[in-house]
Amino acid sequence: PTLGRVKADPGQIEQVLMNLVVNARDAMPTGGNLTLETSNVELDETYASTHPTVKPGPHVMLAVGDTGAGMTAETKAQIFEPFFTTKEQGKGTGLGLATVYGIVKQSEGSIWVYSELGQGTVFKIYLPMVSESLAPSEPATREKKSSFSGTETILVVEDEEGVRSLVCQALEASGYKVLESEDAENALEMCANHDGPIHLLLTDVVMPQMSGPAVAEKVAALRPGIKVVYMSGYTDDAMLRHGVLSQDMPFIQKPFSPTALRKKIREVLGEKQE
Repeated sequence: PTLGRVKADPGQIEQVLMNLVVNARDAMPTGGNLTLETSNVELDETYASTHPTVKPGPHVMLAVGDTGAGMTAETKAQIFEPFFTTKEQGKGTGLGLATVYGIVKQSEGSIWVYSELGQGTVFKIYLPMVSESLAPSEPATREKKSSFSGTETILVVEDEEGVRSLVCQALEASGYKVLESEDAENALEMCANHDGPIHLLLTDVVMPQMSGPAVAEKVAALRPGIKVVYMSGYTDDAMLRHGVLSQDMPFIQKPFSPTALRKKIREVLGEKQE
């Protein structure tokens, strides 16, 4: 409750946390401790002189630490570069920390990493504190769930079981018929063998073996005219910047609410079929 205010987009800060926590999880395959910490700090001239991107003054610090594998100095020097990853092929795109870095810079903050091989890692983010008061928020308008319902058939392709299960439950609760697939191979088999129309493909962007756009291309060959919605933990801006998606591709960023998902699906499918 005593934490200072910063000027930043809440969704983007959530994205920063998500990416750092996922990295921490992956660094601790056999378990460990994850620590999230916030505090008010004063960065003085001395600190700023040794950290060129920092402006002296009051900041809010956000730290994410783990007790995992840690990094070498060589790895630390490259971690914020786009497409740099230490994960095995198919397990990471190298966009996670590049996205974090971009969001922090956009928020006029700075990010530093402290890590030793075998001793874990701590990311510290410093965001300038602001004194301006919060603008009154507009009252949220509740959309009726029924307005985003439908009867169409949707093919969901998502390799993470927990996410796939929640997505399918949300769509089925709104009346959609759902075909569920954990990978590209199974999805293509479903497309070939399903008796009846498939109106929309909802696919994760980054998956082992085959990317979402590659899956969509093969599905479209089997089901001409099928609509597509992409989902990913990376921001749409990061996907566009690095050429993974193009501007006209419908996209929803994880984590999303069931209502946001239903709304996006309805936007892409158009008016409800009677």
